[in-house]
Amino acid sequence: MLDDRKEKILKAIIANYLETGEPVGSRTISKFTDLNLSSATIRNEMADLEEMGYLVQPHTSAGRIPTDKGYRFYVDSMNVERSAEEETRGALLERVDKLESLLKQVAKVLAYNTQYATMVTTPQLRNRQVKFIQLSQVDDNDLVAVIVVGDNVAKNRLIHVERALSNEEVLKLNLLLNTFLTGASLNEINLELMQAMRRQAGEYADILENVFEGIVDAVHQAEEMQIYTSGTSNILRYGELGDVQKATALLETLEDKSGLESLIDESMKSGEQGKDGIQIYIGEEAPVQNMKDYSIVTSTYELPEGAKGTIGIIGPKRMDYKKVVQTLKDLTDELDSIFRKNEKKE
Repeated sequence: MLDDRKEKILKAIIANYLETGEPVGSRTISKFTDLNLSSATIRNEMADLEEMGYLVQPHTSAGRIPTDKGYRFYVDSMNVERSAEEETRGALLERVDKLESLLKQVAKVLAYNTQYATMVTTPQLRNRQVKFIQLSQVDDNDLVAVIVVGDNVAKNRLIHVERALSNEEVLKLNLLLNTFLTGASLNEINLELMQAMRRQAGEYADILENVFEGIVDAVHQAEEMQIYTSGTSNILRYGELGDVQKATALLETLEDKSGLESLIDESMKSGEQGKDGIQIYIGEEAPVQNMKDYSIVTSTYELPEGAKGTIGIIGPKRMDYKKVVQTLKDLTDELDSIFRKNEKKE
């Protein structure tokens, strides 16, 4: 049996590890719990939990990660923690909602201030590699796979098995998965790699199939992106853009957003090499066919965890480039400041 202090520390370690996929150290837990304990005291408790089989230290200088026994304790006590889990989920949803509201507001303010059309994307992770995978037993016929991709985007998947697996068998599968898949991108997880793993897995091949599906889901989750637009009617203010057919084609592109992906990808790639992340496309330089009669100025903003998004302004070729570029630079700096402040609060 665990005393109250060890129980709280163990739950804090598991919760933090599920969110980040990184070994958890005593300093992190000293900020995570309400115990008001020193890092030294928490290190002693973590050592006890490791000796009891709830935690393991993957490397000498690293923090701890939960073992199957630790996950079992966590799962068995989930009903007790339900209200806390709902509160955590609500906070995450609130954060997402705030980000979406902020980006929509950015698009509207830009359109009002510049009198051009604007677009803002939600942040994307550029790193889509598998970072870590861990299988753990939930009960005799179920495993949970924790799959971490990109910059700590975690995906949990419940896998049903026909018979109970021993700790040694689960360890073997974990070693196999991480040996083959750690550092691999979605494009590299191909049929040839899957067949090689199936040969190595033998009777456990069906379990690997389910893990593969979870990996694909996690990587696609990291790729999901929304595009918010505003000020599309501003295009009609400029006489040289009065060609109804061309204006209609542009408005349709901005409204249904189906053709903007190529612009965003090009802007991201160019922005990583350009000064201040500002890119200017004039006329035929535009990577979108329906925008080749216009000018586009884009900028890149970045979240603290590394995800990047694009802000774009679309107007006539005679747009006030100096004002637009300065506006984008100021806005990008302001967004970076907001995100840093939110990170410190969290």
